[in-house]
Amino acid sequence: MSLHLRPVQFVDTPVTQPDGAVARLAGGLQWFAAYEVIEAGHRRTVPVADVATLGDRAVRLHAAITKPRPPLQLGARTLRLDQPLVAGILNVTPDSFSDGGRHGGDPAAAAAAGVDMAAAGAALIDLGGESTRPGAAQVWEGDEIARVVPVVERLARSGTSVSIDTRKAAVMEAALAAGAHIVNDVSALLWDERALDVVARAQCPVVLMHSPDPKEGGHARTGYRDVLTEVFDWLDARIAAVVAAGIDQSRIIVDPGIGFGKTLAENLALINGLALFHGLGCPIMLGASRKRMIGALDNEAPVEARLGGSLALALKGAEAGVQLLRVHDVAATVQALRIWRGLRDRALVGG
Repeated sequence: MSLHLRPVQFVDTPVTQPDGAVARLAGGLQWFAAYEVIEAGHRRTVPVADVATLGDRAVRLHAAITKPRPPLQLGARTLRLDQPLVAGILNVTPDSFSDGGRHGGDPAAAAAAGVDMAAAGAALIDLGGESTRPGAAQVWEGDEIARVVPVVERLARSGTSVSIDTRKAAVMEAALAAGAHIVNDVSALLWDERALDVVARAQCPVVLMHSPDPKEGGHARTGYRDVLTEVFDWLDARIAAVVAAGIDQSRIIVDPGIGFGKTLAENLALINGLALFHGLGCPIMLGASRKRMIGALDNEAPVEARLGGSLALALKGAEAGVQLLRVHDVAATVQALRIWRGLRDRALVGG
């Protein structure tokens, strides 16, 4: 089993630490003093200053974990990734698990909702025309295109940055032509055999999400010995394949796939271990908003009563250095992040 490193022992005042005792996480707002070393089923804690004693792989992982993430160029806009950003979820489907039917059939209203999310602080609007919840019916690509393209066009005209949440190459092509900037594929470009080529030709940023069965829908159960390291290794291999196909690694974003083919315990392990994924050398997207795990932990709270849990998970992601938080409740999440950042602003709190 390969060695893995998870940053631990986060510190609020790096300037008070001895030289070499702490490292900055992915060029962002977080600093850490040690690694949890995961190897051959065993875990131990090692100071950052001693990482070179762990061998060449550890040195490479340390470099990937600490290097600043380059900004994403989205048309005329630049998204800096040195602090957590919000991606607002906009579904134009009749059957999404959270907001199904709210915006379907009315492109103008859907686009207006997206513009409102951008005004509330969303750096990006993630637009989807097909539900990926368990058991959802597959949508014909023509119908999916008809749902999303009029919304993309309106959002693009407003100057709003858009990612298209789809598995289908034809939908990717149509949305990108209409003004979308990013492809967000829950199958990591594996569901449609043309998808990889579409993204490579477009040279657009892409989100690669983990699931145990991307070609079948993403929700099959599997047996993980260590879900954290196995998801890491799967994404690592997928990044290598996508780079080999001609997509620059600086354009790749990774998503551990919370809720896709994973038990509650496995989802919790991924949330608690999020910092490990910085070792992939790519920005991280976390999509945990309103998901089933919140209800499972809070007396089966219905979807519309999961704001508190969604905010808790978003802040957990921010603490782990996640760069993109995919959420339904934009204004509340943006406010929570502003307070979180303020608590770390030495100009405000001293130190």
